[in-house]
Amino acid sequence: MIIPVSTRDIPELNVYAAKNESQLKHINEPVPGIFIAETANVVLRALLSGYEPLSMLLEERFSDAAEGSTDEVERTVAKILKYTENIPVYTAPLDLISRISGFKQTRGVLCAMKRRELPSLSEVLENASRVAVLEDVENPTNVGAIFRSAAALGIDAVILTYRSVDPLYRRASRVSMGGVFRIPWTFAGNKHAGWPGPIMEELKAAGFKTVSMALSDRAVPLSDPALKNAQKLAVFFGNEENGLCAATLEKSDHIAIIPMMHEMDSLNVAAAAAVTFWELCGNK
Repeated sequence: MIIPVSTRDIPELNVYAAKNESQLKHINEPVPGIFIAETANVVLRALLSGYEPLSMLLEERFSDAAEGSTDEVERTVAKILKYTENIPVYTAPLDLISRISGFKQTRGVLCAMKRRELPSLSEVLENASRVAVLEDVENPTNVGAIFRSAAALGIDAVILTYRSVDPLYRRASRVSMGGVFRIPWTFAGNKHAGWPGPIMEELKAAGFKTVSMALSDRAVPLSDPALKNAQKLAVFFGNEENGLCAATLEKSDHIAIIPMMHEMDSLNVAAAAAVTFWELCGNK
């Protein structure tokens, strides 16, 4: 249902403009709220993963998108429109979309979608052999990049503490290139309420060895056979500023480092995760 618009003063567009992402997340409490997916590829991957669309805000030039187009984005939008025949699809010039969303748009595809109930930790661990655990990773770009690497390099699931950025926030999901819709993930545990005891216990009960990525006198190289040959492995990554907490390091089976050169001692958490995934997922 294509609906051309020429002004941002339309109540139905408030989800794209008037509410921040935290408000959208909690809008329907106690049931899950909504989120905004951005860019054609991310929207399509969310739809293919079964997320239910509520409305779409689309650059007007895509309103008659065809799968036979020579433009790759237009071909992707044409596929999206097959999933959105029964919802309002608002079309507008790109500059108006930018004014509605509050920041400059370059792709012109936004979709409001229903959130789903998150799986339990045990459900996320089922059938998994390589798991990433993000402890208070707060930057959406880092979270998105970690999910992109996780999906591309063989991680089976991601667990986040409640102070980590929500992977469905639009910047995180956009940077992930839809990786947040490709692998199971959930929030679990609170660093300020017995962390990481319950998660460590459940991981170990499910047969996982745990490894923390951190600088430590007892750290082994990432290539250590005890890590590479582990049947099930959960890798912990820490906060951008403070790293992993002392309790996580104490309770982990292993601590590992990526060997460095030129007196550098660490990588950005997203870069470190990509290197770690490449090294540890090869023998799955």
